[in-house]
Amino acid sequence: MPAFLKFLSQPAFILPLTLWVLFWKGLALWRAASKRQIIWFVLLLIFNTLGIFEIIYFFWLSRFGMAENEKILDFLNNNVRKLGRKL
Repeated sequence: MPAFLKFLSQPAFILPLTLWVLFWKGLALWRAASKRQIIWFVLLLIFNTLGIFEIIYFFWLSRFGMAENEKILDFLNNNVRKLGRKL
């Protein structure tokens, strides 16, 4: 097993990473639930991105109201479809 993979399987690496993910996921889920943004709550609950998606939601996306969130989701949906057609 390569040394890098051995390092990744050590508790000294896994425990801080797990705490990092749990912190940001909990914070983002709390904010989405308190703002009654069900779509964002479900997306944050399902996708695990090592805290990146949660941080983006917490600091940027959660500032918008429901109407703006629907516009953002429509924009993402349209661009993902366009990207899928190109592939």
